[in-house]
Amino acid sequence: MGYAGLTAERLTRAGAELADEVGFEQVTVSELARRFDVKVASLYSHLKNSRDLKTRIALLALEELADRAADALAGRAGKDALTAFGHVYRDYAREHPGRYAAAQFRLDPETAAASAGGRHAQMTRAILRGYDLAEPDQTHAVRLLGSVFHGYVSLELAGGFSHSSPDSEESWSRALDALDALLRNWPAT
Repeated sequence: MGYAGLTAERLTRAGAELADEVGFEQVTVSELARRFDVKVASLYSHLKNSRDLKTRIALLALEELADRAADALAGRAGKDALTAFGHVYRDYAREHPGRYAAAQFRLDPETAAASAGGRHAQMTRAILRGYDLAEPDQTHAVRLLGSVFHGYVSLELAGGFSHSSPDSEESWSRALDALDALLRNWPAT
């Protein structure tokens, strides 16, 4: 039995929804076929395999995140831009935990280069221009921000901050304040 209207884009979006429901690691072509009540073989005219599906979901997530970040950063600079950028990542991860996990999926170099990942790096560097960091310190700061944002969000999603005071929201705000202070007072080499 076939399902009219199946396309790679529709399957990717359904896979992203599935990832948010059951976790990115649980997404397979077989599970997607069950969702559409079709045979697995009927999906292979649109998808190569589960890795192809996961790659497509990762690309979708990177694009969605980049679009949100670009909207949030418009007209902002300095701490205001840094805070908006951090909130985009945290909010996206909370709203779409499976897609957020997909955004961390390891892509082959060619696919990564063509993805929205480059936009993320450009936006991070644009934020850092407000802190007047030269290379290689700018690259160190890009890595620091990515590590703090991803680390905080990952620990929070796993429930790591839910067992003690103060509230995670307060710690998040203080972490953003600390990042701003560090970037304004970047240590000399």
